[in-house]
Amino acid sequence: MDAVLHDPRFVWTIAGLISVFAILLYVVWRKGRPFASGTVFRASRFSSGNHLFPTQVLISPTSVVHYTPQWFGRLEHSIHMAHVASVRIDTNLMFSDVYVETTGGASPIRCHGHKKGDAVRMHQLIEKYQADYFKGQKTP
Repeated sequence: MDAVLHDPRFVWTIAGLISVFAILLYVVWRKGRPFASGTVFRASRFSSGNHLFPTQVLISPTSVVHYTPQWFGRLEHSIHMAHVASVRIDTNLMFSDVYVETTGGASPIRCHGHKKGDAVRMHQLIEKYQADYFKGQKTP
């Protein structure tokens, strides 16, 4: 056993495996950071489907952006604030799901695994930004 531990091939193999593991950990950490500046809500890593790359939602005065990082690239879905029809929150035992539906009937944004407080705050921000958006428009 002692001879195996001092074999250079064994040491290089272990060092290579540790390096690959460290790189994978770095990629997972990097992709889990907020993808934009502003109000970004990130799903919990303990929720279903969010273990490696948690889903994130950016709510800005002009749009709602659903961002899902992937190993290569990302999946992004954006809805302009004027096209948000409704926001629905489904609160479960541990986490809440948020559904943002559009006026055009296109596919809604579905976010799973957010804390209840974050889900409520998302709903409040969308309603506030919608009110501000429509208040600023002039009626014909």
